[in-house]
Amino acid sequence: MAEAPDPRAEALEAFRDAFTRTPLHRLLGLRFSEPPGLDAPTVTIEMPVDKPAFNGSGNLHGGAIATLVDVAAGSCAGRASNFDPRVHSLVTADLHVRYLGRPKGSPVRAQAQLMRSGRMLIVVEVRVLDPFDNLIAVADFSAMVVARREPLEGVIPTDPQAPDL
Repeated sequence: MAEAPDPRAEALEAFRDAFTRTPLHRLLGLRFSEPPGLDAPTVTIEMPVDKPAFNGSGNLHGGAIATLVDVAAGSCAGRASNFDPRVHSLVTADLHVRYLGRPKGSPVRAQAQLMRSGRMLIVVEVRVLDPFDNLIAVADFSAMVVARREPLEGVIPTDPQAPDL
């Protein structure tokens, strides 16, 4: 007799699929440094220090670092909560990044650590390091689990003044 599929494993597969299909992730070369498991409280994502992530002065753009942080923290939050990408959306509620230095090599990696996972609010801390373990940035992040939202592509809001909760 065949075993029933594990809903958490199915949700993780949907999550991995969404990660790989995101154009911004491909542009910045984001990748998991280890395959994400079902219950690990940490996530590490790497980003090459390369031209798509540079600013006008040829340095790593703060927005690219913030994106790396947001993706690592969101991935950690999604794995550590009741988030199911087939049913929920996980939205960033707050992100604070403190930039501490520039990398001395490539890639940089964001190490996200779960701090607290509640029913709706998840809090994560992130450290961004270069290959020599120099601290590039630190961040704290919170996300909310909300009912699934349809993608913005092709969507016209009915009331632009209404709050999007």
